[in-house]
Amino acid sequence: MSTPSQEDYLEIIWQLIQEKGYARAADIAQRLGISRASVSRMVQKLHASGQVTYERYRGLNLTVQGSRRGRRLFERHQALAIFLEVIGFDDPAHIRTTVEGIEHFFGPDELCRIQRFLDFMDNEKTMYEAWTAWQATHPLGERCR
Repeated sequence: MSTPSQEDYLEIIWQLIQEKGYARAADIAQRLGISRASVSRMVQKLHASGQVTYERYRGLNLTVQGSRRGRRLFERHQALAIFLEVIGFDDPAHIRTTVEGIEHFFGPDELCRIQRFLDFMDNEKTMYEAWTAWQATHPLGERCR
């Protein structure tokens, strides 16, 4: 079992490795807006849990387990962001902060249901178009504020 903070680190490490081929403590600190010392402490915990390997002066890498978990966390984040877009969120910053606030409370079952809904909307273009047209003509109103 991992904490929300550990999940954030694994997700960011996985993303950095996908983007750059490597992850460094400085890159993680920059993405999270925290100190390198904080990153170092968490990396030690992730290393102890068998999810991260670390070589001094060479950077971080994910174990097979860590990579699998990091990819799933990234996919969860993406699915929730897309879901929020589909239901009418349109500000990228608001989507990002909302996903950050809720993503740690979604387990595999909840995520599977959201992904199934997104797959349905992707396959049923007329349903998606009808939904977006309906949203455009029906503002949120007072009950959503």
